[in-house]
Amino acid sequence: MIDRLQTGWSPEQIAGRLKFEGHATTVSHETIYAYVYSADGQSQALARYLPERRKKRKPRYSRTPRGMMFPLERSIHNRPAHIKDRATFGDWEGDLMIFRREHGKANVASLVERKTRYAVLFRNNDRSSNHFMTRLMNIMEPLPQTARKSITFDRGIEFSGWRKLEPGIGTEAWFCDPQTPWQKGSVESLNKRARRYLPRETPIAALSNRDIVAICDRLNGTSRKCLGWRTPAEAFAAEIRNLR
Repeated sequence: MIDRLQTGWSPEQIAGRLKFEGHATTVSHETIYAYVYSADGQSQALARYLPERRKKRKPRYSRTPRGMMFPLERSIHNRPAHIKDRATFGDWEGDLMIFRREHGKANVASLVERKTRYAVLFRNNDRSSNHFMTRLMNIMEPLPQTARKSITFDRGIEFSGWRKLEPGIGTEAWFCDPQTPWQKGSVESLNKRARRYLPRETPIAALSNRDIVAICDRLNGTSRKCLGWRTPAEAFAAEIRNLR
């Protein structure tokens, strides 16, 4: 079990594989999580290998079901077709870029406008949803409302405060299916590009806002084949002009 944790398997994958292999003794993924956060597990620092780390893990039946956090009507399958087709301007994808645990809770939020591939990065000093949504709204609010019509997220707990967006800044939220990062491929692509400048070992708290803006400017100033070799900054500026 421990060797699989160390190679990146999730507790659910480990438990499922033990059952698939027909072992006489199997364990549930909740049992594996309990061991990880036990004194023995903490002495081996096993939590650092988990895909999503928490200081403490609540028992399964005390957690809010994800279906209540992200209801069916907000599913990506109910998202208007014009968003999928990139036919209109103002529809975004959002994510968080996570860094090594020893550098603290700070992370970088990544946003990309789907039609123009225009990127927005900002430092987020806390992974709580309330903090993240407040920062997100402050960053996006200066744009015209028609330039921030929707954002598509995954089902990470950091995005559970999505209900604040529409009354706050008039932005709708949509959510991918569980464990389907390809459904928000634009922001996944952005993250890969940004990792050239922000590898996982980066001490994010030491970076200034100016540093992060400089990385954004570099990303947005690079010509893209999908934009007819325009840069995202040029494509985004043209769309903003068209709104006036």
